[in-house]
Amino acid sequence: MSFPQRLLEGYKAFLAGRLPTEQNRYRELAKTGQSPQVMVIGCCDSRVSPEVVFDARPGELFVVRNVANLVPPYSPDGAYHGVSAALEFAVAALKVKHIVVLGHAHCGGVKAFAEGAEPLSSGDFIGKWMSLMAPVAEEVGARGALSRNEYLERMEQASIANSLKNLMTFPQLRSLIERGELQLHGAYFGVAAGQLSVLDSTTGAFSAVGSGV
Repeated sequence: MSFPQRLLEGYKAFLAGRLPTEQNRYRELAKTGQSPQVMVIGCCDSRVSPEVVFDARPGELFVVRNVANLVPPYSPDGAYHGVSAALEFAVAALKVKHIVVLGHAHCGGVKAFAEGAEPLSSGDFIGKWMSLMAPVAEEVGARGALSRNEYLERMEQASIANSLKNLMTFPQLRSLIERGELQLHGAYFGVAAGQLSVLDSTTGAFSAVGSGV
């Protein structure tokens, strides 16, 4: 079984292009370790890479990605918690100053939940994971007069706000936030136009940053 050719080609391009300009930075990171100031909780969706969206250099972002960029509430129950483990490391070890929940348009996970999609396997791992959106669906309410796309967008953006609420259930994070040592942010990426919008914590509305193409 051969390694994906596209990845090999991409690595060769990296060797010839970006690595020479970043070599010293990579060497420094290898020597001193990482110290990113920002953690991004994003979606697995291949169209929404935080490093690409924010034009980040090596070592600048600590990124955890999952289906639909969800954050489960604090639950120290002895089970496996990937997002919580990443949060713990980012806050306690790396001491990040900002946590950004980055959602996006056309999210397959949100669509599957909103439309009651059939399980993709007998394990229904996606269905179980997306059940974290139940409070979001209750808050948004029935679709009513909204178009399908408008309703899904509202669900996607409300889910970001809900993940920020869930972050506040982590005692260590809450303490740091209340002391002003850590800040939470919500952001929404419009895939088609490349438009980034940022959540205003006061109004609860998303405002476009700059202009997309």
